Amino acid sequence: MIVDSAIVKLYAQCGEFSSAFRAFDQMPKLDVVCWTTMITACSQQGCGMEAFSLFAQMLSDGFSPNEFTVCGVLKACGEEKVLRFGRQLHGAIVKKIYKSDIFVATALVDMNAKCGEIEDSRYVFDGMRNRNTVTWTSIIAGYVRKGLSEEAICLFRLMKRRNIHINNLTICGEYSTATKVLQQMPLRDVVSWTAIISGCAHLGHESEAIELLKEMMEDGVEPNAFTYSSALKACANLESVLHGQLVHSSANKSPAMSNVYVGSALIYMYAKCGYVTEASQVFDSMPERNLVSWKAMIVGYARNGHCQEALKLMYRMQAEGFELDDYIVATVLTACGDLEWDMDPSFECSLRSSQPINPLDPVRPENRLILAFPCNQFGAQETGARVDVNGDKATPLYKFLKSIEQIKVDSLVQHQVELPQIPCVFIIEIV
Repeated sequence: MIVDSAIVKLYAQCGEFSSAFRAFDQMPKLDVVCWTTMITACSQQGCGMEAFSLFAQMLSDGFSPNEFTVCGVLKACGEEKVLRFGRQLHGAIVKKIYKSDIFVATALVDMNAKCGEIEDSRYVFDGMRNRNTVTWTSIIAGYVRKGLSEEAICLFRLMKRRNIHINNLTICGEYSTATKVLQQMPLRDVVSWTAIISGCAHLGHESEAIELLKEMMEDGVEPNAFTYSSALKACANLESVLHGQLVHSSANKSPAMSNVYVGSALIYMYAKCGYVTEASQVFDSMPERNLVSWKAMIVGYARNGHCQEALKLMYRMQAEGFELDDYIVATVLTACGDLEWDMDPSFECSLRSSQPINPLDPVRPENRLILAFPCNQFGAQETGARVDVNGDKATPLYKFLKSIEQIKVDSLVQHQVELPQIPCVFIIEIV
């Protein structure tokens, strides 16, 4: 039965409803899970009327819905704007033991809001003992749809004060509606402007985010550090250094320029656009740096082919008390693996990762060096191979290690493993 339900769900999610109904009708035995699977799939794919029909048939066959069934039907009520049936279901929910279920209550908030009954939606919202991000998003989106911008912004601020996770949909789930609300607001402050700019940048509306920043400044509202960071991310994604330079010029005239996240965003933007010198200048001028700043500059060097600078900065990063993570090491060495290494003989660095790759590996973390390259970079043929490096001092791996590590290369042993999203990893054990 579980397999049959999974097949039905797969067909429905792929939009193959004729096949889904055929598989459903051919099931020798049905239970509440089977019915719920079909009802939920219909409501999620915009087939609300089919969901209602199935729900009625389920009840007539003597099955009692569970909380997941109710959520699916309430979603269909909201999408189809069938308020009367939604209210009837609401009345039934109050009498059931799952009346306090957070997912059912959230579905009620969303259903009432989508049907235009924002007061009923707020009544349910205020009566909830627990709320999640989806609950807050549903009520805020409901206010936005009704054009009640002040209430939406107030709830958004309250959500931030309570440290509730804010997703992209909360900030800017309905882009066109949100921009209209922003335009209609009598008082547009830095929070409301930043919310829409950040949402646009996160949702792929980079050009709109930059244009909104321009409008914000023309409106006399001074951007804060978060506004500039979001706008710079949009510039980086567009690889538009001209817009990035304009944002940089504006930030230079404000206190936000000393913010570590603005500096990090500038480094990322310049490096992404290929302007490594400018990124380096920003990095060197920062009054303070965090892990994000170091990572942005090191990865920026590596991805633009400045491998020696990347390696030197990795050493400097460790010398200043920051730990290298596996992402930095893997990114740098993967990007630079096919280049000739001609290091300054006086240059010393350590590339030990701060995190072990495999907790079951008996090799101690402090005796481990992790390198990432294409699997055939050093002639490796077999995953999991154990190779004694001192077997052949003419190998590219030996030469590479000799050029970057101030250790006795002859006392190394190489392990090769494959990890997700990394072409190949060499764990170099100092023995």
